[in-house]
Amino acid sequence: MNEAIKVAISSDFLSSFASLPRQVQKKVTEFINKFKTNSKSSGINLEKIKDGTDKNMCSVRIDNTYRGILVRQEGSNVYLLLWVDHHDEAYEWARRKRCEINKRTGSIQIFDVKETIMTDTVSVTNGIFDNIKNEDLLSLGVPESLFNYLRTLKTPELFYKYSDSFPKDVVEPLSWIAEGTDISEVIEAYAENKPETVPANLEDALKTPINMQSFVVVEGEDELKKIMSAPLEKWRIFLHPTQRKIVNKNYSGSARVLGGAGTGKTVVAMHRAKFLASRLGNNEKLLFTTFTANLASDIRENLSKICTIDEIRKIEVINLDAWVTQFLREQGYKYRIIYGEEISELLEKAVLISDNELDFPVSFYEEEWLKVVTAQEAFSIESYIKAGRTGRGTRLDRKKRMQVWIVFENFIKLMKQEQVRDINYAMYECQLILSSSLYNTCYRHIIVDEGQDFSSSAYSLLRKIAGPEHDNDIFIVGDAHQRIYRNTATLSKSGINIKGRSRKLKINYRTTDEIHKYAFALLKGISFDNLDGESDDIDQCKSLTHGQAPIVSSFKDIGQEINFIISEIDKLIENGAVLADICVIARTHRLLDTYINEFTRSGIRCYEIKNSNTDKRTLDGLRLATMHRVKGLEFKYVFIASVIEDVIPLKSAINHTDSVTEQDTVTSEKCLLYVSLTRAQKQAYITGYGKMSEFVVG
Repeated sequence: MNEAIKVAISSDFLSSFASLPRQVQKKVTEFINKFKTNSKSSGINLEKIKDGTDKNMCSVRIDNTYRGILVRQEGSNVYLLLWVDHHDEAYEWARRKRCEINKRTGSIQIFDVKETIMTDTVSVTNGIFDNIKNEDLLSLGVPESLFNYLRTLKTPELFYKYSDSFPKDVVEPLSWIAEGTDISEVIEAYAENKPETVPANLEDALKTPINMQSFVVVEGEDELKKIMSAPLEKWRIFLHPTQRKIVNKNYSGSARVLGGAGTGKTVVAMHRAKFLASRLGNNEKLLFTTFTANLASDIRENLSKICTIDEIRKIEVINLDAWVTQFLREQGYKYRIIYGEEISELLEKAVLISDNELDFPVSFYEEEWLKVVTAQEAFSIESYIKAGRTGRGTRLDRKKRMQVWIVFENFIKLMKQEQVRDINYAMYECQLILSSSLYNTCYRHIIVDEGQDFSSSAYSLLRKIAGPEHDNDIFIVGDAHQRIYRNTATLSKSGINIKGRSRKLKINYRTTDEIHKYAFALLKGISFDNLDGESDDIDQCKSLTHGQAPIVSSFKDIGQEINFIISEIDKLIENGAVLADICVIARTHRLLDTYINEFTRSGIRCYEIKNSNTDKRTLDGLRLATMHRVKGLEFKYVFIASVIEDVIPLKSAINHTDSVTEQDTVTSEKCLLYVSLTRAQKQAYITGYGKMSEFVVG
């Protein structure tokens, strides 16, 4: 009878698995199931690696051409699947690898064995790790056998070039050192990831957070199929210890998580939702909300990939505006919520019937309503006169405030007459209903994604929905650098207390360091906040991957630009990319239609990611999306097209006489370009024709 065994799959195994032909992938999945059932079957063909450096490393037969590489600790029934490849390539990969549990950190480490030898008479000077003590390297988990090799690396570029030779868990802290961070800061930052006791065997080691970021134990056939069906969607399975700690923590109230683009904020929010939903009772629910309907749709689909049927049943995913509409209809309110031009037209009508002597444009009233009246819920003349107006630019004495209020009073009357509401006033009316003792919220927890885009009215409403402060009531993730809708809020002023319950994610898992630095440079000189009234201007984010900076190309006309994009897409396809991994982004729907028509005419299959649909990666085709729609998505290659004058920033968007409003809009337009650039994992292209946008760096 076959003794019970445990099989764990490494992140690298899934990467190598993803590059295999589809028919071979099927054989690999069948092999794993067979191996779990009977590891001693003759068809497994378990063999030691000849001339290998690790005696516990073996190969297994997938078919006549492909081999898998695994490790079994002596005396253990735990097997680690590390790699799969063609026969010769698999053996070559395995010969130079060693797998061991680090005695300091408990990390299961796979690394290259290097032959570099240094003696007292041969030394390397000016190496970037020269001044780091052996004890400090050991405390970070660097294998002692790699010390000499590490100290031969003279530049950060050399370290990044050969970083695959080192265990994954030490590349991260070594990257900070290579960039000049003081060793004491690095040691302190990673101290919290160390286990209290170092596990002595693989079975115990696999249960620790540091190893759960790289290994997943296969519990059953259904779970295996789920893992192998999307091997590159590693966010579903692996979490960094810092992320896992946030996800599983019990907070005594509301909590906030900040992080730059690509740091995994939404991933943390989704796993947090799964964690909390798993602990809810049958009649309890969790509200997962975000700013736009398309983001809510993307999140709903992704949650279905990680949650059980029971967990997903307890999670309601809806953007907040839709929640407001739904809630008010349930309460018998039949009015319609209006946005944009409809609000402007109604305010213009309110200005005309008010007939006051003030010579302010409609844009002034729009901003005053948004940033003063609704932000402070100053819906009476008494409260408006007392309201703060810091940063509004135009000074108003008491008399002028009273005249301005007449416009807002008429605006509110017109909304009621025409059975419409601006979203912020609708949120205020929701709060009034929720304040009634007759209503009890059904949500035990609320998760907020893209928190930087929510207004003060939105947060005040969320506080009401959550009810009195309680454990794990509101969990917010956001990044002010990605604020593209000009809403601002201070959590504490909206009744949400996060003091002592705030974390920041600093590792960028998506974008290369070169793309990240270029994108962040776009925001130079702009002040950003931490969603609670304090400054958050310093770039604390670190990318662990490297590549080429964004390629900026300017052409005589749009025809030449399109020909260039098509040529570059052809090159990417020739080098192994697939159309679904490439996205062309434009500022407006009208521009996007132009590119779609031209690409289609050239024989390129196109798939537009619209507001009404999600990005179904199983469908073939070049992805195209507007700058607003692409938020929350990621692709290996990104082209940002028509980055030209009057398009970025969009001329119609900044055509205001109010200088404060205009500056806010320019900031939003820069943030849009920042968001678009940081969708790219490997390479970003910025293209245009005629006069390029003033935003383009370099």
